[in-house]
Amino acid sequence: MSALAGAVETAPVSDLHAVGSTDPAAFPVPGGREEEWRFTPLRRLRGLHKDTELTQSGVTVEVEAAPEVSVEKTDHAERSRPSVGGPFLPPDRVSARAFAAVTEATVITVPKETTASAPTYVRVTGTGSDTATAGHLIIDVQPYGRATVIIDQRGSVTYADNVELRVADGGDLTVVALADWAADTVQVAHHEATLGRDAHLTHFAVTLGGSLVRLSPTVRYAGRGGDAELYGICFATASPSTGGQHLEHRLFIDHDTPNCKSRVLYKGALRGDGAHTVWIGDVLIRPAATGTDTYEYNRNLVLTEGAHADSVPNLEILTGEIVGAGHASANGRLDDEHLFYLMARGIPFEEARRLVIRGFFGELIAKIGIPELEERIMSVIEVELA
Repeated sequence: MSALAGAVETAPVSDLHAVGSTDPAAFPVPGGREEEWRFTPLRRLRGLHKDTELTQSGVTVEVEAAPEVSVEKTDHAERSRPSVGGPFLPPDRVSARAFAAVTEATVITVPKETTASAPTYVRVTGTGSDTATAGHLIIDVQPYGRATVIIDQRGSVTYADNVELRVADGGDLTVVALADWAADTVQVAHHEATLGRDAHLTHFAVTLGGSLVRLSPTVRYAGRGGDAELYGICFATASPSTGGQHLEHRLFIDHDTPNCKSRVLYKGALRGDGAHTVWIGDVLIRPAATGTDTYEYNRNLVLTEGAHADSVPNLEILTGEIVGAGHASANGRLDDEHLFYLMARGIPFEEARRLVIRGFFGELIAKIGIPELEERIMSVIEVELA
């Protein structure tokens, strides 16, 4: 097994995440040499990073809301100030282009001191049209509200979207972003979370379908005691039409507030020629963020020749007064000892292999806490293994 522990040398995290803008012209067209784009095959983005026209006609968005949760459609100009944090500022050109193209955002609000009695499902379905599409979803958890939201994405589409996650003081939000796209889908998404005082966020990124999926979760803190848990599951395979799935996750945890916490755990598996996963974990602890407690870890199973995983944890610490900070990553193949143990007990190789991979992902899938969703995710992984 080959392993990597610690950060690969790159530019300082603080230099890579400048203040964003709602104006696409504020960002140059990526050429592929930029640090934030160097792993992304730009030729496969279908012009999302350039000037391809974006509409909102390529997807349908349906919300099955818990009884306690309200849903509305609104444009950016009519949007009232969120319960925590300032206005949303797109971090890159694709995000800014999506923001500018959206005429109607979906807003889910969890009222103050309200606990949702059931998960809320946001069903995003690509219609298979040739139109490049933009989307915007806002989840606003007001003080001491609690809710679970599943973003269920299926179908075929070329899609650029932004998701705002606002968790006010004392709030608790669990989000599961399931990318179960058709094999030809291209998606570039940005999720930005802002946590108030003593707020808690659990974010799951489950990326299984699509030709190219790039998801960038960002966490910021607006009060002491904020706690973010970010989990990820991805499985990339070969594709006859594209040469292989490209599944990319680029995280940024911005610790700029004292006494906040973050935990990151992402796991990926790859099978087949051209299958490619990218995980970038950027954590910045600013001078004011004393008492920070953070750790991030990425592990990838490379199941066949011809598959490739890139894993880059980056940690920049600008204060010495922290509780703890660490990061690690490991890329390798299945553990021969695990396989031998099972095969020595009469289990055939393919079945032993399946059981080991199921156990590899099982730890994270069990954290979701929604049995029907857990079963669906595991069944998709089983199909990929078959």
